[in-house]
Amino acid sequence: MAGGPEWGFLLPPSIPHNEPMNSTAKGSLWHDIVTQGVQRVVDGISDQEAMEMNEQYGTHNYKPLPVNVVRGEGARVWDGDGKEYIDCIGAYSAVAHGHLSPRVVDAMVNQLKEVAVTSRAFYSPEVGLFLKGLCEYAGLDRACPMNTGAEAIETCIKLARKWGYTVKGVPKDQAEIIVCENNFHGRTTTIVGFSTEEDYKQFFGPYTPGFKVVPFGDIGALKAAITPNTIGFLAEPIQAEGGILIPPDGYLTQVREVCNANNMLLIWDEIQTGFCRTGYRFAWQYESGAEPDLMAVGKPLGGGLLPVSAALGKNHVMEVFKPGDHGSTFGGNPLGSVVALAALAEMEEEDYAGRSKRLGDLAVDYLNNMGLPHVKEVRGRGLLIGVEVNDNVDSKALSAALVSRGILTKETRKRTFRLTPPIMISEELLMDALGRVKDAIASV
Repeated sequence: MAGGPEWGFLLPPSIPHNEPMNSTAKGSLWHDIVTQGVQRVVDGISDQEAMEMNEQYGTHNYKPLPVNVVRGEGARVWDGDGKEYIDCIGAYSAVAHGHLSPRVVDAMVNQLKEVAVTSRAFYSPEVGLFLKGLCEYAGLDRACPMNTGAEAIETCIKLARKWGYTVKGVPKDQAEIIVCENNFHGRTTTIVGFSTEEDYKQFFGPYTPGFKVVPFGDIGALKAAITPNTIGFLAEPIQAEGGILIPPDGYLTQVREVCNANNMLLIWDEIQTGFCRTGYRFAWQYESGAEPDLMAVGKPLGGGLLPVSAALGKNHVMEVFKPGDHGSTFGGNPLGSVVALAALAEMEEEDYAGRSKRLGDLAVDYLNNMGLPHVKEVRGRGLLIGVEVNDNVDSKALSAALVSRGILTKETRKRTFRLTPPIMISEELLMDALGRVKDAIASV
């Protein structure tokens, strides 16, 4: 990717930013795209130029590592200079199938020859098969397809509230949902309003009422927070963004029992933990008595190619939605449905759950036996692993040491570095990555 395009940062210097660009002008971005194709134009952008464009024209709501990814295959990615990295963050579990899984890509390409986006105003065989396949895979009755994880959570909240008013009989606008400290369910204004991470919510109020916060893993606190207006409990079975926090054994089942006793819904957020990431299809299945009434899924459902999510649930909740209650222009389109079906099929046929458990056990055992004083704790189930370092470790220096050794991951809350590589990663490559992680930690 040597040598940048003549038009520099998107707009040629001769064209003011406040004037429309002449798409036929030679040397303009649009002319180059029409005559050369987008990929050829992109190929002419250097790593430095790509990073500068992102910084100059994008909002600074992310702080990326100084790596410009131009190609991906399986569990590896490459920058514009050809340096290879092992992807140990996997787009926060979204790339469970690896980058550009051949089966999922083939399904997508074939569907692009037929139809991509229609509307839920019509029926579609692809969407129908997706809804059937997803419900059967999850063991639940119905699905409301959406795009992003946050949309799936918002859908669950709407379903729970309407159920609370129309079925449980809670007085209008008085419904309460109990959530947990250190939760992460997305970044909409409603969701950040019940976050306990101040950086996520500051300056975005006023916040949506109707949520109570209790400590994660504390069944007594949950019981104490319940009132006659409580309609549900929303939580992640394992708090991924919170630092790979695992609740005490028996907690998930106890939550189900409390919900049954108080006529309230159990809502699991499996957006990061679901689809074999933790060694089961879904993390709640570590305890067979913890089946949800509602469940939000996403990320790996899109096969690493598209945003595909859904709110899933049992009939007694899902049937409260009537035409006009909810919708999404792109949620439940034929292209996304086919990609999701191919992704689900690969998970099942290749035993992603068993693979994740086997490789995760190997990884945790290796990390626990590194013998490094820098490491405070290793937590994980399957290939959802967190390595928490001591307070005296320079986390920025550690991030740089990991990148220099070809490992891509980032720190999450509580000084925990997340290891969530694609589930399809080979044992050999995983052990290579872990060796590099050990070397990086020892160097700081």
